Amino acid sequence: MPLLFVGIGILILLVLMLKFRFDAFFALLLTSFIVGVLNSMGLLNILSSILKGIGDTMGSIVLILVFGAMLGKLIEDSGAAHTLTHKLVEKFGLKRIQYVILVVGFLVGLPMMYNASFLVLIPLIYTFSKTTKLPLMYLGIPLSATLSIAHAYLPPHPAPTYVSFVFDANVNQVLLYGLVPVIPACLIAGILLSKFFKKVDVQPPAELFSGKEFKQEELPGFGRSVLTTLTPVILMLFGATIDLVFGKDIDYSELASGWASNPAMAMILSKLLEIFKFFSDANVALLMSVFVGLYTLGIKQGRKMDDLMKSMARAVSSIAMIVLIIAAGGAFKQVLTDSGVAEYIKDVAAGIEFNPLILGWCVAAIIRLAIGSATVATMTAAGIMLPIVQSTGVNPELMVLATGSGSLMFSHFNDIGFWMFKEYYNVSIKQTFAIWTVMECLVAIVGLLAALGLSLII
Repeated sequence: MPLLFVGIGILILLVLMLKFRFDAFFALLLTSFIVGVLNSMGLLNILSSILKGIGDTMGSIVLILVFGAMLGKLIEDSGAAHTLTHKLVEKFGLKRIQYVILVVGFLVGLPMMYNASFLVLIPLIYTFSKTTKLPLMYLGIPLSATLSIAHAYLPPHPAPTYVSFVFDANVNQVLLYGLVPVIPACLIAGILLSKFFKKVDVQPPAELFSGKEFKQEELPGFGRSVLTTLTPVILMLFGATIDLVFGKDIDYSELASGWASNPAMAMILSKLLEIFKFFSDANVALLMSVFVGLYTLGIKQGRKMDDLMKSMARAVSSIAMIVLIIAAGGAFKQVLTDSGVAEYIKDVAAGIEFNPLILGWCVAAIIRLAIGSATVATMTAAGIMLPIVQSTGVNPELMVLATGSGSLMFSHFNDIGFWMFKEYYNVSIKQTFAIWTVMECLVAIVGLLAALGLSLII
């Protein structure tokens, strides 16, 4: 019955948006309330769930969105995106530009959360499209595909890293096995899929991209442009490395005391590790990147601080509705979670006998359909599958890959990534389903096939 209510909720959302032309923000809030009523949650409980969903979503992503918009504005207004575009096209040529985007997206997306890496790179995609005259979807699909692949398959991303510890899997082996489907997934979901939508005529939202023209002498140097763009990547890579080497929940004071017999030295080492972790947080990393950009792409370019601050304010105001839509998506997800959908799926899955890899993939996929978040779907599925992993002796590293892959299936209205794709690429709901949802499903299926194939060898 809970899954039926999820289906009804999705249908209501479609009707509100497509027939009555409701904005996504209002449609999501109304649908969240209706689904709560269908699940007999009680009016005050529904309100509490909606507010919690908005609060939790905003608490985890609002600063990333804001600082990402500011950094993107600096990269765009300074001409840094043009500098990088010209250099990459000159080096690799237009024929290879999609593969360049795949590689750049993968390297940036490996240490960074999907949302943060997407916001760092989207100005480059806008500029690539403008300067090369290539369709936006032809360039945007490979970027979104490679970022999703890194997010679902590979440590140090939170979900695969967490599940590795739940299943007692070797994180290094999880990373190694996760690399196997990366190339086929990029080629299928990134390159091949983009060919079907090459002729989709969409332009970047006017409030997010001005398409300003630059003279050669106005452009910042390549080194400065790369440094500013990659600053959040470098900072987050420090934290990812520390997590990979020492674990996410390590006591740094205890660790440092094991290294140094001198208490003062141990304290210094502990503080250094803590500082590295602080600056590697996505919120802090992007804030520091904005400060770096204000100097390298602002002050160094001869711009006044007053002008830069006004530009930052415009960057934030341009994403106001996107922030609200994402917040409403978080409310919808929370109502589905609080209504007991995940627990219902857990009870059903416990009585099914199936290939553990396929079962783990299916459980994660159904939870993703129900509650939206790929990370939550992976972590919830891990708790459900743990007894099965322990009792069947299935390879735990491959279970991590299968579960993470399943968490990408069936992306729709309750997924933040769905709305980011729609708003930043300026596509319709129908086009978002046809492109984003299909792309996510392709990445999920390739990951499962890789896990099953590797299970025949390992």
